[in-house]
Amino acid sequence: MPDTKPRACPIAGTLDLVGERWALLVLREVFMGVRRFADIQANTGAPRDVLTKRLRSLEAGGVLERHRYLERPPRFEYHLTAAGQALEPVLIGLREWGMRYLPDPPPAPRFIHTCGADVVTRVVCAECGQPLEGGGLVSVLEEAHPG
Repeated sequence: MPDTKPRACPIAGTLDLVGERWALLVLREVFMGVRRFADIQANTGAPRDVLTKRLRSLEAGGVLERHRYLERPPRFEYHLTAAGQALEPVLIGLREWGMRYLPDPPPAPRFIHTCGADVVTRVVCAECGQPLEGGGLVSVLEEAHPG
């Protein structure tokens, strides 16, 4: 009988942490500067209990951190950690995909660089710098992480 174990890879682990609708919408809001629970809830439509759970899991996973902004009653804002900031290209890529492939996509916020131009995602070869567009990817499984 063939081995039926799922392939272990970092994609699966990442999806365990951020690959759920509410987690990604929370990240969208925090990237856009929305940091308070009530505002995140209003902009995502997440039920209160679900949002609480997602914020806790993103905090436990090192993607967000809480900063207290009010003592009584205790109130917190959510800020991206370095690990959270590194997810920015993922969110931009999801937005681009939706704008291109969803039928009748809703209006979407623009992501603008400090120079004023729109930001787009681009995957390039680490060696030659050529963009990966519609092919050219060859996967090689490695037994151990390099370095």
